[in-house]
Amino acid sequence: MRTGSEPRTARSALRARFWLCLWGVMWAIFGTAAFALAGRPGWAAACGALWLVITIDMAMVLRHIRQGPHYQPGRDIPPYRPPENRHP
Repeated sequence: MRTGSEPRTARSALRARFWLCLWGVMWAIFGTAAFALAGRPGWAAACGALWLVITIDMAMVLRHIRQGPHYQPGRDIPPYRPPENRHP
């Protein structure tokens, strides 16, 4: 059911984001190690920074999953109602 307020009240597929984060962490670790062993410190640092960003995002995703149905609603929870007073 679409309410017309989806950009502000959209729900994120947190489990999918978690698995994509996990996939990204694995590749970032591999890239950091591979570039460090290949003697490319700049690329290793870039992969290490990406690893940090992905890890922070994964921590936030896990936090939202653990907060329950407000952030990870099931199929039995209807979409959020749009605000009644819309100010342009």
